Amino acid sequence: MATVPFHLTGEALWKRMNRAVEKIQERLERTTRALEQAGIAYAIIGGNAVRAWVAQADEAAVRTTRDVDILLRRSDFPAAKIALEAAGFSHRQVDGVDMFLDGPGAKLRDAVHIVFAGEKVREDHSAPAPDVTETVEIQGHQTLTLEALVRMKLESFRTKDRMHLRDMIDVELLDPTWCERFPPPLAARLQELIDDPNG
Repeated sequence: MATVPFHLTGEALWKRMNRAVEKIQERLERTTRALEQAGIAYAIIGGNAVRAWVAQADEAAVRTTRDVDILLRRSDFPAAKIALEAAGFSHRQVDGVDMFLDGPGAKLRDAVHIVFAGEKVREDHSAPAPDVTETVEIQGHQTLTLEALVRMKLESFRTKDRMHLRDMIDVELLDPTWCERFPPPLAARLQELIDDPNG
């Protein structure tokens, strides 16, 4: 296996690390601004929504994310496509997932991923994604409510979803009483994480 030479050190390394975080924030800001200017209802979901909620409790616990995930109604997608392409994004569909690359030469990881409100994210999910009405305004942007966000994370329950849920438990956004808000399979998943937050 080829090794990657470690050629960046000092200020150059810190600048690259900081720039990576800044680019994600800029991509999120550009996305939400384009949607807002076009009058399209949306919600920030995924890692950026987790960051917004965790920051409410403890900014030191905020974790960076490379993803920009946005919830839209499918009926608004044509207008959203026009708005985002006008903002410099390029639409691409990969494995059935609609995304907007950050420019024509961007990599797949440099993209805005779209999830459709009221539709199952995966066939094996027990419930559809929330509607864009389940939002609160955080720092001027529509962000998924905490309960709807936790529900989505419990549905997906991938490694990064469990990590996000543990972060929310750690800063005491979630406690055992939250299990009562979800159907038994999802409640059991949340209880599992509460019982073993470091697992």
